[in-house]
Amino acid sequence: MNMTTQHKALALIFSLGLIAGCSSTGDTTEGADSGSDVSAVDQDGGSTVYGGDDEDGVSSSEMTEEQRQAAEERAERAEEQAMREITTFYFDFDTAEIKSEAREVLVAHARYLQNNPDQDVRIEGHADERGTKEYNLALGERRANAIERFLIVNGASRGQTETISYGEEKPAEMESNESAWAQNRRVELVFQ
Repeated sequence: MNMTTQHKALALIFSLGLIAGCSSTGDTTEGADSGSDVSAVDQDGGSTVYGGDDEDGVSSSEMTEEQRQAAEERAERAEEQAMREITTFYFDFDTAEIKSEAREVLVAHARYLQNNPDQDVRIEGHADERGTKEYNLALGERRANAIERFLIVNGASRGQTETISYGEEKPAEMESNESAWAQNRRVELVFQ
């Protein structure tokens, strides 16, 4: 019985401490500098991003339609530039079918070639070590040709492209396991 009273007293003290700790209003930012230089939403409902301590920023509610359109175009160009940094495309075992995740990147490359008619690209096809050398050369060629057709259909000129197959002769990985083979089943774009 005495033990139960001690447990009750301990529980009561713990509960009072918990209640006292949770009794703050949660409004701790008033008058305090949170150190952030980004305001999520201004009073007019537009977002504002500040450049630093000078309190100058760009508010979307203050942008003209032309400025918004120019900003969107710059963002699209930057995204396309980032996609064009991807120049290696991987294939499944024993196939020359372009993977769906590669298509958007290849479209960005095709647009670049279309907008830059003096730019050429060499399309290098590769295969893993399984199969005969002749078969792998033919498979690398089918893969390179598939990428070339895709680029041409999406705006590149046939005169800008050159295909070559290395088959299994230039592996990206020297090991003989599934991970290495997956890295070796590829096409690389080499811009000249």
